[in-house]
Amino acid sequence: MTVAATPSPEGRGQWSGKLGFILAAAGSAIGLGNIWRFPTSAAQSGGGLFVLVYLAFVFAIGVPVIMAELAIGRETKKNPVGAFRKLAPSTWWTGLGWLGVVTSIAIFAYYSVIAGWTLGYMLRSFSGEFGSPISAADSGAVFTELIGSPGRAIGLTAVFMVLTVVVVRGGVSKGIERTTKILMPVLLVLLVLLAVRAMTLPGGMAGVAFLFQPDWSELSASVVLNALGQAFFSLSLGMGVMITYGSYFPEGENIASAGAYVAIFDTAIAILAGLIIFPALFAAGVGTNAGPGLVFVVLPTVFGTLPGGAALSIAFYALLAIAALTSTISMLEISVAYFTDEWKWSRRKAAVILGGLAFLLAIPSALSSGGSAFFTNFAGGGWLGLQNIIWGNYSLSIGAFGLCIFVSTKWGMPKLLEALERSGHALPAKGLLGILIKYVCPLAIAATLIFMAITGNYL
Repeated sequence: MTVAATPSPEGRGQWSGKLGFILAAAGSAIGLGNIWRFPTSAAQSGGGLFVLVYLAFVFAIGVPVIMAELAIGRETKKNPVGAFRKLAPSTWWTGLGWLGVVTSIAIFAYYSVIAGWTLGYMLRSFSGEFGSPISAADSGAVFTELIGSPGRAIGLTAVFMVLTVVVVRGGVSKGIERTTKILMPVLLVLLVLLAVRAMTLPGGMAGVAFLFQPDWSELSASVVLNALGQAFFSLSLGMGVMITYGSYFPEGENIASAGAYVAIFDTAIAILAGLIIFPALFAAGVGTNAGPGLVFVVLPTVFGTLPGGAALSIAFYALLAIAALTSTISMLEISVAYFTDEWKWSRRKAAVILGGLAFLLAIPSALSSGGSAFFTNFAGGGWLGLQNIIWGNYSLSIGAFGLCIFVSTKWGMPKLLEALERSGHALPAKGLLGILIKYVCPLAIAATLIFMAITGNYL
């Protein structure tokens, strides 16, 4: 059953149907976490073993939390603050919604800085800079120059934020959905073409083996918790994205299956990214222990050694930029939904003002990679790194943990199941979903929080 796009009574708008939602929600989940962070984490955590544990967490923890967030959103037709206020009026649970709104703006601010780097690299690729061999030292110098130039770093961040604001101010169906219906197929085509090209390189299949063959000797608490963190960060859980997107979900559509499709789509993109990067690394004889510099320092040295390297570099960094944009759109939409719902601001006003606020918050992060000694050395690891620890690690984890507790103790599993099945689609394995939401999910998230607090190892 497909429901036509019609405005809600409050004029909020809604998705044109399940496909529109899946593309938009998958676009939210698919970002730098899939194409940059996933291969980096896999490389540092045993390759195939990390992938196996990651897949287990996506479907045992990620999918239940997605379903819960979507159900809350469609049930209330509200932003995260309004949703918890409606389901649990005059209680402190509203603070969980506030945490999501604040987290979304904070992550949007520092995430856009990194997204700006992808634009910078895409422009350099168009100039043909990565089409010929470049040494690791020269590649590192290029990266340092890009992120260390105050004007360039701030300017690229501003451009990326403007693109995000333009899309969000266009509305749900005419802005977000229309844009993701164009960008997501382009992203998928680029991924498949690049993956096929990488795997057919001489020696490329060794990279495929690294990605899929688990080495059980690498199993450790760090690998397990890194996989869990990757699943949460990648699926945009814990800050209310899926609550907000679920609030625009048509009543007649199967919300449970849509949530599962989002997780499947997101996971497939991460695997495809691995099928691009690892075969390329092995074909070029480059190691997999490059860490966070893998995408911006190591890969430029690889492209120049490959046939058609210039075209590959253009496609890859365009891919990164598209993935980042589909994520920042959802981050801004959370706070825009709050101000349009609760403060009755126009969408245009909310998008512009909140985008401007996020830009101001982003400036210290843009200056923290060499542009300013103060912000670069702030708290020992730099301002951007600190923001990721606070918001990308602790805040997302606390938000997801709180959601599980809210559903299992306050709202109740019967109401969650009723909301998921309201469209007339029976939910399989209801008992399993209850066990996962009540016990497995909160215990796993709590273990992650404790691990980070005790060891200082962040995701």
